[in-house]
Amino acid sequence: MSIFGNAQLRRCANLLTHFRVNQPASKSLEMSFTLEACYATLPRTTRGQHIVIGGDPKGKNFLYTNGNSIIIRNIEDPSIADVYTQHSCQTTVAKYSPSGFYIASGDTSGKVRIWDTVNKEHILKNEFTPFAGKVCDLAWSSDNQRIVAVGEGKEKFGHVFNADTGTSTGEIRGMTKPINACDFKPTRPFRIATASEDMSVSFFKGPPFKYESNFTEHTRFVNAIKYAPDGSVFISGGADGKAFVFDGASGEKIGELGPPAHKGGIYGLSFSPDSKEVLTVSGDKTCKIFNVETKQCVVEFPMGTRIEDMQVGCLWQGDYLISVSLSGHINYLDRNNPSQPSRIVKGHSKPITALALTEDHSVAFTGASDGQILKWNINNGQCEEMKGKGHNNQIQDLQIQDDVITSVSMDDTIRMTPVTSGEYNSNSSSLESQPRKVSVASGGLSVVACVNHMSVLRNGNKVFSLKVDFEPLCVAINPGLTEVVAGGAFDQNIHVYSLNGDTLSETQTIAMTGSVQDLKFSPNGQYLASADSNRKVSLFEMPGYKSKPTMWGYHTAKVNTIAWTPDGTKLGSGSLDTNLEIWNTEQLNKHITIRGAHPQNQITRVAWLDGNTLISVGQDSCIRKWKITHH
Repeated sequence: MSIFGNAQLRRCANLLTHFRVNQPASKSLEMSFTLEACYATLPRTTRGQHIVIGGDPKGKNFLYTNGNSIIIRNIEDPSIADVYTQHSCQTTVAKYSPSGFYIASGDTSGKVRIWDTVNKEHILKNEFTPFAGKVCDLAWSSDNQRIVAVGEGKEKFGHVFNADTGTSTGEIRGMTKPINACDFKPTRPFRIATASEDMSVSFFKGPPFKYESNFTEHTRFVNAIKYAPDGSVFISGGADGKAFVFDGASGEKIGELGPPAHKGGIYGLSFSPDSKEVLTVSGDKTCKIFNVETKQCVVEFPMGTRIEDMQVGCLWQGDYLISVSLSGHINYLDRNNPSQPSRIVKGHSKPITALALTEDHSVAFTGASDGQILKWNINNGQCEEMKGKGHNNQIQDLQIQDDVITSVSMDDTIRMTPVTSGEYNSNSSSLESQPRKVSVASGGLSVVACVNHMSVLRNGNKVFSLKVDFEPLCVAINPGLTEVVAGGAFDQNIHVYSLNGDTLSETQTIAMTGSVQDLKFSPNGQYLASADSNRKVSLFEMPGYKSKPTMWGYHTAKVNTIAWTPDGTKLGSGSLDTNLEIWNTEQLNKHITIRGAHPQNQITRVAWLDGNTLISVGQDSCIRKWKITHH
């Protein structure tokens, strides 16, 4: 059974489909929530290392890893995604069982978890530690009974075990360095082939599996190895750009693709369903299809000229040919038009640290820890990168006013970029100390909270600077443009400033229970909301900053972010505790909790598309879109 349902339900079928809040009647709102969409992270890549792309035997989904997460994406519509987050450390590989009912995934600690694909909870079947160290690859036997796992073990580099009991069914020995890849012969008699950093290809017979022979004609690391679906041959690909063909049953060398197959290292191999062709991808920035019988290239896909266009992984599943670039982009290759991919799936692969909506709430911009800013169609999950030379360090905050994106970064600069251009311009200004957040208003006004300063800018030009000693973490300009508030890290105060033209002067402080992480005025200026490190969300009535009697404290850890609905009646908050909370100013003692909204990952920003639709982003590099329903 696929993890996705019919066309009407599949977008949310195995996400968090529909929940009613289970809080005491006096503390909960009559609301429910639906996860409408999850725009998933891209694979996380490293130059010079291959990544593993797993394929669904039923042809509907594909798999890859990022951080602690396993990403399951629909191959026809990659905007449909599910995320598995039960590993306690960084994941490295995930593969479907031949039956399609289970997925085995490995991580850097050496754990292999086997979990089902049928239930949305992905119930764990078994967890084993075949060796202590990073699991680089794994493969299932065609009878779903055995798994071979290989990698960087301390005592051994591979192991074969029973998927139900964990008992050993053979030894993977004979290599002197870590094993990068492995594969099971999909037909009987069973065989295993491995690719190692000692530049060898090793061959094992079984069960129980024992070392049979090895091949040492590669002159650099062997990165990839793959059996044809009919088991007739297997092919190895190395960092030397060579790809050798072997007999599937005996392990004897048959020949070489090309030769050589590529001018750069080969990082991925995948056979066509009929076993007659093989897709290879390389650091020379090309993908190629070879005829297995003639061993000649029949199609070449040039993928670009930048370093980011190096190809580090691939999958041939049904009619779909997919490659992954060093940038993380997922490319859908078209053999009838090899000059350009038919589709490129883009997104973030590093934690998302900033979020802003255009003034009509039709487009979202997100910034990440690698300095990248993306423009999103929030209805279908398609996105584009900002063009040109931008920030070169983490994006701290994004704000949009009068169709201008204001961005601040850990590179100590502020940039003003037109929303419609999609391209950075040269309008960049240096700041006196590292910025934390920015607030913008009409007339080109920006106020930046920096580590040691409060800076005021007009149209990107600095017009005023005030040195402070409390390390501001956040800032907000009130809708009347008469006051500015800043939240302190060390003194745990809200600092209130009068805004006289372009000059700030402090008028009062408001003591809080923890460092102030975020501040937001409601759109009509009636309220100021604050979020602090002591898990509290506080509400102040304007004018005069009169504290409301209710202090919202249902988060269990530091509250990172808050956002108002356009009508100012509801407030959303996201936290280190991975939860979202929805608060209501008309019923202060009631709320709704979305637990584990970004499982195992803290929420960094939230924003409302309308009064009932909330967007959240987090350390998992995913964007989630929530529908809040009133009853």
